[in-house]
Amino acid sequence: MSFSNARDDSLLVFYESVRRQVEADANSGGRYRFVGEPARQYAERLREEMDRRRLKFTPIDWRR
Repeated sequence: MSFSNARDDSLLVFYESVRRQVEADANSGGRYRFVGEPARQYAERLREEMDRRRLKFTPIDWRR
């Protein structure tokens, strides 16, 4: 998936959505995680594009 044509605000919304899902998943307390490797790869591609554009965002804490 290419994000080169996406607007800055759209990238930020997509990334924030994944970040919130990861946070909610971690706060659920269960041993099973719903946000897996595909979401991580998606977020990484978003992060790379946002870094390229020098956008400010809150990084995802994947260790939770």
